[in-house]
Amino acid sequence: MLRRRLLSGAAALTASASLLPSLTGTAQAAARAASPGLPSSAEITAVLRRVADQWIGAHTDPGDNGWANATFFSGLLALQRLTGSPRYLTYARNWAEKHAYGLSGGVTTRHADNHNAGQAYLDLYEIEPDESKISAIEESLHRMVYTDQPDKNDDWWWDDALHMAMPPFARIGVLRGDPRYGDKLYALYNHTKRLEGGPGLYDAGTGLWYRDKRFLPGGIVSPSGKPVVWSRGNGWVAGGHTKTLKVLPPSERHTGEYRETLTRLVTAAARVQRTDGFWNVNLADPAHLPGPETSGTSFFLYGTAYAVRARLVDRSAYLPVAARAWNGLVSTAVHPDGFLGYVQNVGDRPESSQPVTYDSTANFGVGAFLLGGTELARLAGS
Repeated sequence: MLRRRLLSGAAALTASASLLPSLTGTAQAAARAASPGLPSSAEITAVLRRVADQWIGAHTDPGDNGWANATFFSGLLALQRLTGSPRYLTYARNWAEKHAYGLSGGVTTRHADNHNAGQAYLDLYEIEPDESKISAIEESLHRMVYTDQPDKNDDWWWDDALHMAMPPFARIGVLRGDPRYGDKLYALYNHTKRLEGGPGLYDAGTGLWYRDKRFLPGGIVSPSGKPVVWSRGNGWVAGGHTKTLKVLPPSERHTGEYRETLTRLVTAAARVQRTDGFWNVNLADPAHLPGPETSGTSFFLYGTAYAVRARLVDRSAYLPVAARAWNGLVSTAVHPDGFLGYVQNVGDRPESSQPVTYDSTANFGVGAFLLGGTELARLAGS
């Protein structure tokens, strides 16, 4: 059962500063271990196809346009760009057309989750340009930038929001050559990072993020009294930064900060990687519901592989981290038929949707796996 502990002053600072060192024993040993072999790009792609094909075959109805399913389509379209598969393009196009390229909540929505579908719509627009495909996501973001309380910047109160909405703001801004989108993106981001809940959700001492203000020092802790730093929450952050950096030019004035923040996150995550390649659901307490978990691990794979490709981190030191994650996922979570297991389902903390088992799966977990794997396949081929 969750318990709360009130920490203040020096005690809160101590809790924050000790977040990572308490974990580094076996994790550092794992990081120093001989790096596993990285499969070829073709071998990685074959596994990705198996996982994608299994999901599509089991879901003839492509589903809703909420954040979870939109994450799957983001991953599927990343694989489509890698392979050129007409089947994946058709499946994604049918999904988008089913929803008329619209947003849950309509164009007046400010909720980051509702903007996530815009990422897949922008992908489809890039493949087959048609302004109608991005009219809803563009109008919704335009309202936030120009007409609907443009000075309100507290919409992203949880760290998942960075994955859901950072990339659409960046992409529309670059597409239209309008720096106001980048400015608004940063204002929203800065609130999440430095202001939400008082100090912000970013722990500058570790490079990791709290899921929301309830988990800040003085709030929710693990059963053993350690901080709760949710793996998938940090994975969402890694994914949001990665997708944003893929589109922003180096000259954009906030690119440097996004690069530095992702680098710190990838570095911090590497320190607490498990010997089997996975990450625990609570990065700050390996005894808190231990076991393999696919969604957070896949997003850390995505961010790490990108960081290596973009030369944000040293290839010789961090390629083994990505390879361990991939090999662990394939050997432990991928069923022979391509079903992807050990995905923690919808929630906001380690206790959510437990137990996580070999047969636990979810659309967003498959999407995260496809994103991480496609990035690794590109890295293996470079």
